[in-house]
Amino acid sequence: MMPVPQTLNGPRFNEYITVPRVRVIDENGDNLGIMYTREAIAQAQEVGLDLVEVSPNADPPVCKFLDVGRFKYETQKKAAAARKTQKVQEIKEIKMRPNIDDHDYEVKMKAVRKFLEEGDKVKLTLRFRGRELAHGQLGLRLLERVRDDSVDYAKIEQAPRMEGRQMLMIMAPKAA
Repeated sequence: MMPVPQTLNGPRFNEYITVPRVRVIDENGDNLGIMYTREAIAQAQEVGLDLVEVSPNADPPVCKFLDVGRFKYETQKKAAAARKTQKVQEIKEIKMRPNIDDHDYEVKMKAVRKFLEEGDKVKLTLRFRGRELAHGQLGLRLLERVRDDSVDYAKIEQAPRMEGRQMLMIMAPKAA
């Protein structure tokens, strides 16, 4: 019986490859064809490398002559670089009132534009107080104005809707 490692992280290699036959690619990238796993391991060790399973789901699995340590190190570096460059999309909230002044509106719109250009979603919250609740059309008109002013760089992900004493609208950046 073959030894099974306690925790095998990464690809299977050498004696941990359990299939009887594999397709082999040498260290130069040349296809050596299908051969028995033991024979392939022996050839890899003659060259001073390991037999590493690079495509386990193929039929038969594809193995390459590689240095296992170096292969694991390079895949870790690639994964770290991919994690570093990915952008997590957040939802930023902008709060307004239905009777907002023009200058305040411009300041809020500048923030909306900045958030959307950074790739984040924006949740616009219009809070109604007291008798303002009776004039929902003012809030709707304001959110339509926001939509019209940001049509070049944003798309509406969720149309304006009432939720208790506030009206909400969610905007997302337009795909470039």
